[in-house]
Amino acid sequence: MNTVLEVVAAVLILLGALLAMTAAIGIVRFPDTLSRMHAATKPQVIGLVLVLIGAVIRLRGNVDIWMLVLVGLFTLLTAPVIAHTVGRVAYREQRSRDGLGIVGDLDREGRE
Repeated sequence: MNTVLEVVAAVLILLGALLAMTAAIGIVRFPDTLSRMHAATKPQVIGLVLVLIGAVIRLRGNVDIWMLVLVGLFTLLTAPVIAHTVGRVAYREQRSRDGLGIVGDLDREGRE
């Protein structure tokens, strides 16, 4: 039973590291901010959660598990807020740089 848990933990850590690596490659390779933002949030957060789950399985019975749980919880809570803020700023910067109109989809807030 002990070796099965070790193998599961190792697989989760490797999968998480692989997802984090693909996120890093996506950040470097994608051309615009919105594409980079997607690569920086989705696979990176899932990769981190997988690494943390693997570490919790590996460290079972240790007091440091609660710190890993807090790291995962704070990441899951803050990543969507950061992604939304970065996307909104990128949209506004692109709109003003292209000389588009003053009123955009994000400024209307339901008004037509």
